[in-house]
Amino acid sequence: MDIWDKLIEAAKKEYRPEEISPFITAHHVAAALEAEDGTIYSGFCIEGASGVIALCAERTAALKMYMESGQKVVKRITCYINGCPDGQGGWTPCGACREFFLQLSEKNKDMEILIDYKNRKTLKLEDAVPDWWGWKRYDKK
Repeated sequence: MDIWDKLIEAAKKEYRPEEISPFITAHHVAAALEAEDGTIYSGFCIEGASGVIALCAERTAALKMYMESGQKVVKRITCYINGCPDGQGGWTPCGACREFFLQLSEKNKDMEILIDYKNRKTLKLEDAVPDWWGWKRYDKK
């Protein structure tokens, strides 16, 4: 079992779409990430009807990583949405998640995002956010 199999299995455990209330849904997107130290963290999306009450699965996994370990660097990440990434699109983190990961640590630019499970095709976060506005702040260190 390679790391992508382990991440998919961890994400699958979080995938169980449910309506928490008439206003809030959860678990319809799941994610798992490998932290810098090799630990796997998983998360799920939760969305409210108003639109402002929303957290993606990728960010909840990252928040769990940070809360439990203080780590900020993600080596690899994948989503599970009623199946594995199939290379047909829709498997990369949304803009808010991309922004969050880059702001969390400049090292996350090298994070691998699984976009095709069968062929083990990945995309680096840096390639998904060309010419990111925040590099200037990191350069000031």
